[in-house]
Amino acid sequence: MENLKLPVALVAAMGVQLAGGVWWVSQQASTISSLEETVSQLGSRMAIEDNVNLKRDVKSNAAEIEDIWDDLSGMMMSISQINSIKQRIALLENDMKYINRDHSGMMNTKGK
Repeated sequence: MENLKLPVALVAAMGVQLAGGVWWVSQQASTISSLEETVSQLGSRMAIEDNVNLKRDVKSNAAEIEDIWDDLSGMMMSISQINSIKQRIALLENDMKYINRDHSGMMNTKGK
């Protein structure tokens, strides 16, 4: 090993490369930890936004459900009124049938 001679330029170049490699790795580690923190913050922000959106949607749907129940109530009232009118028409038709029958029977007896 006594005869081992390395050029000073080669040793210096290797030292610079080693220092550059260490610096690059430390920068990458710093970038990764910064990105991890950013992702964590975004995850928390997204969870908060999802919660706010969910509450807004629940309130909106509750208002829509109230409107649907109001519409259904109005439809039921309309159907009830239609059924009432149908019953009254059926009674009138039945009365007309008996009235016509009574008059036609009286006309047949008078004609004889």
